[in-house]
Amino acid sequence: MIITLQSNTPEMSKEKKRPDNVVYNEKEQTYDAGLKPYGTNVGAPSITTVDTSSWKNRSINKINHQVQTKFLELKAEYENMMKQFEYNELIHSSKLNFEPIIGQTYHLYQRDSGDHFLSIIAPHECRFNAKGSYYLNADTIWEKIEKKEEIQEN
Repeated sequence: MIITLQSNTPEMSKEKKRPDNVVYNEKEQTYDAGLKPYGTNVGAPSITTVDTSSWKNRSINKINHQVQTKFLELKAEYENMMKQFEYNELIHSSKLNFEPIIGQTYHLYQRDSGDHFLSIIAPHECRFNAKGSYYLNADTIWEKIEKKEEIQEN
């Protein structure tokens, strides 16, 4: 195929013919094939668009899974912190007739009146209404002792 260029002026009514594979810039009146960001000769690789939809879908699924997993971890951590806060608040509002020692296990009981009190007497040694056993750690935070751990201690 041959491109035919015509001038608008009457003096230059001659037609300039250039082959298809020649890259000519009409505005600057120069050949600029070497300046193009893409191949311009017949042997240059063809320009094709890459289908990125599968990569995007995999990435979206991956990030959704990571965010959901992190959210569930944070939610579980928050729930544990709230439980710890609630029983720490309950123990601090209960009646104490002694100063608890760090590193010791104490037992929380509830009276018939609804008041709570802390004792060193284990639930199997008395008939009080036991609410749980707690350990006072080095940060003076009460940690609830699960039943299995409590059985192993006794």
